[in-house]
Amino acid sequence: MGVPEQLAARMSMAEQHEYLRAKFSRRTMIRSGAVTVGAVAGGAFVPGAAQAATRTSASTQTYKQTEKVDGALVAPFGRHLAWGNDPRTEITVSWQVPVAVKKPFIRIGATPWDLSRKIEAEVRTLYTPAGVGASGDHTQYYLHAKLSHLRPGRTYYYGVGHAGFDPAEAHLLGTLGTFTTAPAHKEPFTFTAFGDEGVGYHGLANNSLLLGQNPAFHLHAGDICYADPSGSGQTSDTGFDSRIWDQFLAQTESVAKSVPWMPAYGNHDMEAWYSPNGYGGEDARWNLPDNGPDPENLPGVYSFVYGNTAVISLDANDISFEIPANLGISGGTQTTWLEGQLKKFRASKDVDFVVIFFHHCAYCTSTAHASEGGVRQEWVPLFEKYTVDLVINGHNHQYERTDVIKAGKVTKKLPIGGTSYPETDGVVYVTAGAAGRSLYAFSAPQSYEGHENEVDSVASFINTKDGKVNETVTWSRVRYLDYSFLRVDVTPASRGRLATLTVRGIAETGEEVDRFTVARRVR
Repeated sequence: MGVPEQLAARMSMAEQHEYLRAKFSRRTMIRSGAVTVGAVAGGAFVPGAAQAATRTSASTQTYKQTEKVDGALVAPFGRHLAWGNDPRTEITVSWQVPVAVKKPFIRIGATPWDLSRKIEAEVRTLYTPAGVGASGDHTQYYLHAKLSHLRPGRTYYYGVGHAGFDPAEAHLLGTLGTFTTAPAHKEPFTFTAFGDEGVGYHGLANNSLLLGQNPAFHLHAGDICYADPSGSGQTSDTGFDSRIWDQFLAQTESVAKSVPWMPAYGNHDMEAWYSPNGYGGEDARWNLPDNGPDPENLPGVYSFVYGNTAVISLDANDISFEIPANLGISGGTQTTWLEGQLKKFRASKDVDFVVIFFHHCAYCTSTAHASEGGVRQEWVPLFEKYTVDLVINGHNHQYERTDVIKAGKVTKKLPIGGTSYPETDGVVYVTAGAAGRSLYAFSAPQSYEGHENEVDSVASFINTKDGKVNETVTWSRVRYLDYSFLRVDVTPASRGRLATLTVRGIAETGEEVDRFTVARRVR
């Protein structure tokens, strides 16, 4: 991406960003007449409740202005949804256009033939100059409409358009999408999760299976599209190509246009050109909840509550010893915020389960990345203190599930079909990083449903501040080495009874490779 390799190895994301901007910005602006601007207007659903949908990114975006074309010749693509801070009443609809258009908007209503007035959309334009990665000068146009004051448990129809392309017109009704807000009260629901998807056949195949699960939302545990294939947080990677994002959003649209797609950020999601923290590109493409400790610096850190389940997204780049480009970026505020969230959710009578997802693994025996010592050091004690019900990771391209763990030791073996009680037993960790990218390997034999191969111990390693340290572990229960994803069925219960999470590993073939239950007595 433009920083000499010998320099990049010694530079943080912020230092690499400064280097790139100094190298390319002045040259590019002179050549192409580029300007620097902030985001523009946004809107809400209910008349009189209009609300700006803008998010201030870590740095302003530099882009090359282009002439607007006839809007009738341009169709939106790459639609993707994301919850707001309250999934019962808030959602953002995002999409993309290949060229600049006039007056982008969204229409929304209770039926496809009775859509509301136009609501203006926000435009975030991202310019990548030649020399930053593999592509030539490339401008991307992302649009966002943040909708608020929605009704809980309600299905809405929506269409996105611009001057010359109105989805309310009869011949364009086929472009409409739908979404359903979270219920006002506890109800059974399903969500799905995976990490490390990228662009390709296996990601596409997993997406088709996701849609068949009818999930209320989907969690993507980092390394989203691999526009930066190195994943080292170093801009010496000449393979960076921002156009991969266009392909990814088109690939996932079949699911993400109706199912909120909630990402955490991984090491491949740090793109140094756009902002000092590497997340300026993500700020242009996503509009996520802004209730984290520092939405500008850590946009992938947030939480939301759906039904009886609280979900927390974390940024493990902040504490990764293995890939330290953003190590310490929050100055400890992320961990402090995490504990505050856990305290709040455990004190709430409306929340039964707490699910946490992020990229780097606390416990994994992959021969590639294995376990991250920063996670074990900073967060695992909090997971155990507040009896977190389920931790979902990516990073390692395989499916692996632990026994129940507390203080680094197995407190209870959890065979396929077994049940964990986190209040007394400990925490279960699932690596679900086989969404689409090339697979890694295990040092021990595979062991999954119908093909159990129990071993007493597995040789692995952990990444520490002093480098890799070998370890022999006894907590690796399920190991499956093919493309897969996670399905979680949430079943509430009345007071005094057991609410459950039924967690299933689903292969790309549709076969079940793992199943276990997490149970918690409702207060």
